[in-house]
Amino acid sequence: MPGKELNLDPTDWEQTEELGKKMLHDMLKHLREVRERPIMQRPPEEVMAAFRQPPPMTGEGAEKAYQDFTELVLSHQSNFNKDPRFWGFVVGTGSPSGMLADMLTSGLNVNMVGGPLVSTMLEMQVTAWIKGMIGYPMTAGGILVSGGTMANLLGLTVARNTKSGLNLREKGIQGIEGKLIIYASTEAHVCIQKSIEMLGIGNENLHRVPVTKDYSMDTTALREMIKQDREAGHTPIAVVACAGTVNTGAFDPINEIADICEEEDLWLHVDGAFGAWATITQKYKHLTEGMTRADSLALDLHKWMYMPYDVGCAIFKNPEQQIKTFSERPDYYNMSKDTPPQFADLGFELSRSFRALKIWMGIKEHGVAKYSMLIQQNIDQAQHLTELIKKQPTLELMAPTPLNTVCFRYTDPAIPDEALDELNHNLTMRLMFSGAGAPSETKIKGRKVLRVCITNHRTTTKDLEHFIASAAQIGAMMAAEQKKN
Repeated sequence: MPGKELNLDPTDWEQTEELGKKMLHDMLKHLREVRERPIMQRPPEEVMAAFRQPPPMTGEGAEKAYQDFTELVLSHQSNFNKDPRFWGFVVGTGSPSGMLADMLTSGLNVNMVGGPLVSTMLEMQVTAWIKGMIGYPMTAGGILVSGGTMANLLGLTVARNTKSGLNLREKGIQGIEGKLIIYASTEAHVCIQKSIEMLGIGNENLHRVPVTKDYSMDTTALREMIKQDREAGHTPIAVVACAGTVNTGAFDPINEIADICEEEDLWLHVDGAFGAWATITQKYKHLTEGMTRADSLALDLHKWMYMPYDVGCAIFKNPEQQIKTFSERPDYYNMSKDTPPQFADLGFELSRSFRALKIWMGIKEHGVAKYSMLIQQNIDQAQHLTELIKKQPTLELMAPTPLNTVCFRYTDPAIPDEALDELNHNLTMRLMFSGAGAPSETKIKGRKVLRVCITNHRTTTKDLEHFIASAAQIGAMMAAEQKKN
């Protein structure tokens, strides 16, 4: 071939090493000084304009690329979930060692399809650790995925294929007579609906079960809905139970639901994206009773367990059902049918990053006991926050606090509910940009409320006390302004 052949390796490895040292220094400083930056910030127009530029046709060099990163991204990126005072969503914080593990992952650049590799053994060990921590037997199946949404999709895919009564891999859903029905509470996460839609079952066939006053699934209503659907000629196949709902942290009565599923021959899937991890705590593990009776379980490790994005896990009680749903061995895989299942046989993805490494290193660094204490600490903090709200005459607790999510609003008897909705919406934003704390907004009982979700290993009790004092103070100022108008 005429001319010099190209590659992407540096021409000066020592110079690249120095740049890498600077990157490491800057990012550790970024994490170390997380409290010194605003929780949220709006980038200026000149920064936004830079992201509308076309790609360079001629390379500008690694140093220039990194300079642009520091000036355009690092300097203007909101702290968001890294910040100790960010509680807007159920998101994790990551950790310095997790960041370093991701660097190692990118350096190894392994495609985790499986095979006789050390990285395969490591991922199998991590999956076994997770099963053991959660309480599933080592005979259960499991696979690391991008997060809870994908884990839920995998669980419900196996449920559909196993309980439909047809070979859906060959016939597809066109071969189904009548309607397949899946049940979830009205509090289930939207990713359950998205999964049902993607599976071709359709949103109208996701039957929402009413909840009780504590926002957990009403099992009496569930029984009646199953009965009515069978009488209508439909085919119920699965129930999704929540181990920690997104709105209030409620737990469905999993043991009762498991009994119903056994009686009705239905698949039990548990969405335990974050709540499943309560099982590794001493104080709150009772919340997850019955969870290991589930046929499949979805959970995240980038929420609680505090891993960098992204990593979740899907667990299956019967691994053969998982393999039967996903396994495919075309000629170009060149693998014997007698070889053990590959990761490609356990889920949708063929191209997979080495997500297991950061989990492996994190657990080896800190130990399971420390993660247990951190999760318990977050739940204790939510209970403390609940008590602080109860002591504030102008703040109203809007839902029970079984786990880590606290819902409340500012209230004033002289202000109508509609106006209070607007006040609480604005209060959410004022608190965020004041630096006191970043809650999110949701609706409880038809009213707008502030929602605090504590999954942050950096959060302190003092942070929460300052936040509630600020909510009462800023809320009072806003109420006074509203009354003047």
